[in-house]
Amino acid sequence: MDFLDLPATPAAHGSVRLPGSKSISNRVLLLAALAEGATHVRALLDSDDTRVMLDALRALGVGVVRQKNPEGGDSDDYEITGVGGAFPVKQAELFLGNAGTAFRSLTAACALSGGEYVLRGVARMHERPIGDLVDALRLLGARIDYLGETGFPPLAIHPAELAGDTTRVRGNVSSQFLTGLMMALPLRQRTTTIEVMGELISRPYIGITLAMLRRFGIEVGQDGWQNFSVPKSARYQSPGEIWVEGDASSASYFLAAGAIGGGPVRVEGVGRDSVQGDVQFADALALMGAQIEMGPNWIAARAPQDGRLKAITLDCNHIPDAAMTLAVAALFADGVTLLTNIASWRVKETDRIAAMATELRKVGATVEEGADFIRITPPEKLLPNAVIDTYDDHRMAMCLTLVTLGGVPIRINDPACVNKTFPTFFKVFAGIAQ
Repeated sequence: MDFLDLPATPAAHGSVRLPGSKSISNRVLLLAALAEGATHVRALLDSDDTRVMLDALRALGVGVVRQKNPEGGDSDDYEITGVGGAFPVKQAELFLGNAGTAFRSLTAACALSGGEYVLRGVARMHERPIGDLVDALRLLGARIDYLGETGFPPLAIHPAELAGDTTRVRGNVSSQFLTGLMMALPLRQRTTTIEVMGELISRPYIGITLAMLRRFGIEVGQDGWQNFSVPKSARYQSPGEIWVEGDASSASYFLAAGAIGGGPVRVEGVGRDSVQGDVQFADALALMGAQIEMGPNWIAARAPQDGRLKAITLDCNHIPDAAMTLAVAALFADGVTLLTNIASWRVKETDRIAAMATELRKVGATVEEGADFIRITPPEKLLPNAVIDTYDDHRMAMCLTLVTLGGVPIRINDPACVNKTFPTFFKVFAGIAQ
């Protein structure tokens, strides 16, 4: 389908069962693959990003058996038979689409697996920087060549040579670089230290990584957010069974719908016990005046008592993905909203700052963008029938769907881009839009 016409939506209320978290799903898959023995992964996200990871793991010699979820939806169970260390297949060419979580972590794991590998993706993946990760791996003896532009995929990886036990990585480009390093370093079987240079962005995503490593028996030493150490004794140990939380980033669209469209809208699968930083999106909505309730495994949102959201100024370093939803919620606020510390948007599936500014202007907003901020002034009245471009970016499509809650119809171009993380999104959204 080239486009999808969405009708004006006067209100939103209901309940949503979230698909599995993409961030957790791909971390769990790699760790289960490297562990010895079988891991039963329950409620794994079924999406483009997890499929390319599963295909890559199969190609690298990992046992993968799908067990279809009888309830349907966007999550399935899998039995992953790990290899107990480095990948046994020593020559492979992997296609990883536009999945940053797969590309960055597999770059590190393949670099330390003693084989010859080629990693490629779609055109946009070849525009997303990976030089900091490659440089960090080279300090440890990795041998990696660029097959195109220096600093960017595609990559050719060769067997590593023994080198030092300390490496460095910049913290202000992508937290996925540090995540990839930490998950792969037990393959060295040497105590290895990672020094983070500068501010570490998206720290909650590193928190997810540390929590998942812990589930697989690896305790990473930590000195604040600047120094991490993986001990020589670190070994991947299968937990036997592991459940994937619902996706907190995806929760943001439905919580915002409740705050904008009256509500209540309740999401199930994440709550105050979640390891995902994006649950803090609920706190940001509360700052905007939304009424929030939260349990161990659920969150509910409804509109402010006076019916109008408040404009906010917010440092979004802790919720970089969910902050996109705040940019659209700003259309319904009573003043100018400023979102800062979002430089990482520039190197995501698209340049999200530029893309968001362009699309919000189509519905009448006044938008100022900078290197690491976006400032949004809502229009007096939203412009109807905007044609929204999505830039092959799932989050652009999902968060801009909220525009319909302003009582205007819109057209979403390339709606299938949501397959990256939430294939049934539009069906689920229609279920609460009334």
